[in-house]
Amino acid sequence: MPRRAVGLSAAKVAKAGPGRYGDGDGLYLLVRPNGTRFWLFRYMSTAGKMREVGLGRAGIDKNAVSLVEARDNAGTLYRMVRSGIDPLAKREADAAAAKAAAQGVRVKAITFRQAAGDYITSHEKAWGNAKHRQQWTNTLVAYAFPHFGDVPVAAVETAHVLAALQPIWTTKSETASRLRGRIEAILDAAKAKGLRIGDNPAAWKGHLALTLPARAKVAKVQHHAALSWQEVGAFMEALETQPGKGALALRFTILTAARTGEVIGATWGEFDLNGAIWTVSADRMKAKREHRVPLSEPVLALLGEVAKLRTSAAPNAPVFPGAVAGKGLSNMAMLTLLRRMGRSDLTAHGFRSTFRDWAAESTAFPGEVVEMALAHAVLDKVEAAYRRGDLFDKRRRLMAEWATHCARADNLGGGNVTALRA
Repeated sequence: MPRRAVGLSAAKVAKAGPGRYGDGDGLYLLVRPNGTRFWLFRYMSTAGKMREVGLGRAGIDKNAVSLVEARDNAGTLYRMVRSGIDPLAKREADAAAAKAAAQGVRVKAITFRQAAGDYITSHEKAWGNAKHRQQWTNTLVAYAFPHFGDVPVAAVETAHVLAALQPIWTTKSETASRLRGRIEAILDAAKAKGLRIGDNPAAWKGHLALTLPARAKVAKVQHHAALSWQEVGAFMEALETQPGKGALALRFTILTAARTGEVIGATWGEFDLNGAIWTVSADRMKAKREHRVPLSEPVLALLGEVAKLRTSAAPNAPVFPGAVAGKGLSNMAMLTLLRRMGRSDLTAHGFRSTFRDWAAESTAFPGEVVEMALAHAVLDKVEAAYRRGDLFDKRRRLMAEWATHCARADNLGGGNVTALRA
């Protein structure tokens, strides 16, 4: 328990000059320059911010709050803070509940925090991975719960939502945008269960869009750092001198133009080495659609190198095992390798852009073949309906030419240019 400040007495309360005087347990006497005196309770919220609660006018007259009364009130609030309750949040929740009741809203004993927990529990099985589930929880805990986590879900209003969004809307725009969508989903679900009525205070169109600037106007588009396609051959030559599974994984990533997550999660059971095909299941793909990757001769040779390091014959054994038994490489392994090579200006994902630029500028392959090689979702529903196949044979030729290009350390030209060697 904090040590009580020495010297605060009834006499000092009456005679102290302008300033702030502590009495312990978060209780302070505030004396304004004009002589008015107030009691304040200061505490640290669960979000790590200093907050203040006014406890009334201080003094010795009959209408003022005495030192003894202020200490009693501060002690009550201090015990609330110690037990994990934010006094101001509770006051706001109680006021919101009273307002909702006055308007005829049936307020059930469930807070926004509880509604969020119920939503996550009922939806997490449909989400892609554990990281996504953790991100949902983390953003709500960090930015929403401190403002209205303990407010009845029926009483959450626009002011609550804005209190969570405005501090990060321009500085962490992507996080703020996702947070808004998550709050909206939770409140919609609560309404569907009969836990609240009325419009959704987290809705964007026609509501928050009138108050907050569009994300596109405040957020800078962050592109993954990419190597120019003319330099990839020289980079691959340098990469081949690097030891370790991270280097093998990055070579494989570049040659297949795959996403990092698809590579580090690859298992031997996904590969048909005789047919030279890598099949990534729908649940591991961003577009939630099975993706077949044609394997060029250099990729097959690379897998032969990797197979020598294989310690398990199980089909679910990771192709690129990490430090934890049975698990793949960390998603930082390739980035760490790039830094070790002095190429912190690059990212593993950026090589997909390198591949895309090379295909567009140096080959005659149609754009849809390249997009399918990158496993990009088809946005046009009509086109998607007619595109039944996966253009596999054309993609096999594309990936073979890409592998040939990657093997040319002195290549500064197109995919059809043959390098002259002694």
